[in-house]
Amino acid sequence: MDVIYWILITVMFLVGFVGLIFPIIPGVLFIIGGIVLYGLLFTFEPFNWVFWLIQVLFVILLFAADYVANLLGVKKYGGTKAGIWGSTIGLLVGPFVIPFVGILIGPFVGAVIAEMIVHRTNLVTAGKIGLGSVVGFISGTITKGLIQLFMIAYFLFVVL
Repeated sequence: MDVIYWILITVMFLVGFVGLIFPIIPGVLFIIGGIVLYGLLFTFEPFNWVFWLIQVLFVILLFAADYVANLLGVKKYGGTKAGIWGSTIGLLVGPFVIPFVGILIGPFVGAVIAEMIVHRTNLVTAGKIGLGSVVGFISGTITKGLIQLFMIAYFLFVVL
């Protein structure tokens, strides 16, 4: 039975990483869900207040990394709040409109359209801002992936 339990926990963690590619999936909830599932199936005994505090700090860091990476990516290339919002909307819509590559094209197109509509930015400048949103998204995704790995590694360190 233990093998089946570990498979379920692993699937939860893997779905958490799928959330990096498809932002509509709340990846961090699946990581925390895998930890809680371990507690329900085995025991919560190894999870003291320090463990939960560290995991909560990781979750806060995840959200901050996502926001800051997008903000810095757009701002570095001259974007505004409109570009950030457009990028975010494009990030959520893109994968559904154009599967697979929509995750990169969506933030780009969203930032470009938002900057052109709201601030009447020319196409070249808006394109640079769109590029910044993609750079921000990629760096944020890498950072979030690393934080999720640390969350799982810390979990495994505590329970094994």
